[in-house]
Amino acid sequence: MHLEGFFWVTPLLAAHALGSPHPVPVHQYPARQTTPYAPKQPPLTTPWTDKVGTNPWPEYPRPQLERADWQNLNGVWQYQNAADLNAVDSPPFGQSLAQEVLVPSCLESGLSGAASPSVHGAVTTKFTVPTSWDQNVLLHFGAVDYEATVFINGKQAGFNRGGYFHFTVDATEYISKDGDNELLVFVHDPTDSGGNVIPIGKQRIVPSHIFYTPCSGIWQSVWIESAPENHIDLLDLDANMDGEVNIYVHSSTGASTPVEVSVFDGEDEVASHEGSSDEAFSFSVSDVKLWSPDSPTLYNVTVRMGDDEIQSYTGFRTISKGEVNGVVRPLLNGEFTFMFGTLDQGYWPDGLYTAPTREAMVYDLEVLKDLGFNMVRKHIKVEPALFYRACDELGMLVIQDMPSLIPLQNVLPNEEQQTEFARQLEVLINQFKSFPSIVTWIIYNEGWGQLTDSHPEFGLTDRVRELDPSRLISSTSGWVDHGAGDFSDNHHYANPQCGSPFYSNPSSPYDPSRIGLQGEFGGIGQNVSIEHLWNVQAAIDTVIETYELDETVEAWNYRSHILLGELQDQIRRFACSGGVWTQTTDVEGEVNGLMTYDRRVKRTDQEQWRADIQGLYDAAAARSE
Repeated sequence: MHLEGFFWVTPLLAAHALGSPHPVPVHQYPARQTTPYAPKQPPLTTPWTDKVGTNPWPEYPRPQLERADWQNLNGVWQYQNAADLNAVDSPPFGQSLAQEVLVPSCLESGLSGAASPSVHGAVTTKFTVPTSWDQNVLLHFGAVDYEATVFINGKQAGFNRGGYFHFTVDATEYISKDGDNELLVFVHDPTDSGGNVIPIGKQRIVPSHIFYTPCSGIWQSVWIESAPENHIDLLDLDANMDGEVNIYVHSSTGASTPVEVSVFDGEDEVASHEGSSDEAFSFSVSDVKLWSPDSPTLYNVTVRMGDDEIQSYTGFRTISKGEVNGVVRPLLNGEFTFMFGTLDQGYWPDGLYTAPTREAMVYDLEVLKDLGFNMVRKHIKVEPALFYRACDELGMLVIQDMPSLIPLQNVLPNEEQQTEFARQLEVLINQFKSFPSIVTWIIYNEGWGQLTDSHPEFGLTDRVRELDPSRLISSTSGWVDHGAGDFSDNHHYANPQCGSPFYSNPSSPYDPSRIGLQGEFGGIGQNVSIEHLWNVQAAIDTVIETYELDETVEAWNYRSHILLGELQDQIRRFACSGGVWTQTTDVEGEVNGLMTYDRRVKRTDQEQWRADIQGLYDAAAARSE
């Protein structure tokens, strides 16, 4: 896919000002009538589809670095496919674009109003800056897939590459406070085109079974906020089981500045400390309540640096590994905690990558928590920050994947593409390492995009550990395992082979020097009526490719019980420390979810599943005695 297009917005945004502040040539395009926004009917809806409206995702998007003065730019923007424009060299400033679309949403989705199968172009909007803001104006993007060139009032203000990560433009020098500001974003998405090997996860121009409809454009929130010139750019927070808070305050100027940190238990201040920005410092909090899946206690944190003040939070917990009764185990707060979760793809039939609402996104997690799962493996996708906040609040451990380089026609990354993958991996770690719920990073999934001759996973593992020594690393989840990282991570369908002396893939036998993890298993499916299926014939035709299809939901629950029993037996007999069941929901041509893709049907026998999951924890506890 080669996506190019323009988005226009009324408020102004800014990201690291990488672009030129000089005016860009303007091409006058023929006057056009803008098609008003209206959602397109997707092949399947959810209970939240009709609740989205034109004010989507009104919540503050970045809960670990929150400022008081902010303005949401989500809503109806204008969009034009670049096939009708002279692309990024001659942006259509001051002109109406072809159609209105909803931001944030994938342009391929029904909720966007475009539902375009191949989108390249621009989006635009207008915004006004409150006259009371007397500081700098920062423009934030939660995520834009894949490349974004940002123009404000006719000048190029910023550029970002990478479809999963937050970026900021300091818009101060480009904006006017006397009226409307024109924001134009040119989007380019090279998925499946021109030999590009980029981090795309499971996106495909031509979806097929385990590969799904792609996402292009602004798919996470956009907002502006007021901050001083020297402001907090990033906040690294790690609080451990001993009450020690390790902190690094990154300033926008890089100049060492006095910092004051206050920690609150509810409304009670329990600690404060003074340090300096742009250098690591630590302090202790006494008698802390630890964070865990059973007790997800969070502490509020206020950070002041000069005239800047932000609100954040943390949880006190320690993730490590150690030998328990002769077996290498993952440890949470010094104790072996069996991790059991689902492969969580994070796809939605109405919004694709973008959940229709925060309520919908959290619903998936609440369903899993109610069944007894204590973990999700966020599978080769990165979610909005509010997803991880919800995991922190609910007590859901997160195993976080790096979005994969999926080889295009078996073409592996060249040196430049491998370097870019490594750069984006670092961005992932740096942007998300302060969420307490994240316990493990996954670098490669099943060898996708993994160079097998030079073994880059060793160097990448070292780099991840350097950036974040507080977590575990599964360097190669599934296979092509040369011994890097903390996990011996096996994938097998449908039955598990966890930490056991039997295995089906010779590239990843169990290694007793590392933690035994069943990174994927299950995957059994049960077909449903067309009312709950992704009603696209190409997807329906691939349902038969499911690892196992059970004729009835009763048979599906019976088989699930058998497979969970096998896993429980492997916990008792061998060295199994965790498992990932495939999967949370159906996705397009896959029908192996605990719920259907529309979230309207739960396949699970609640009582049976709760008992079987508790049996896993009980078996693990018995091995620790």
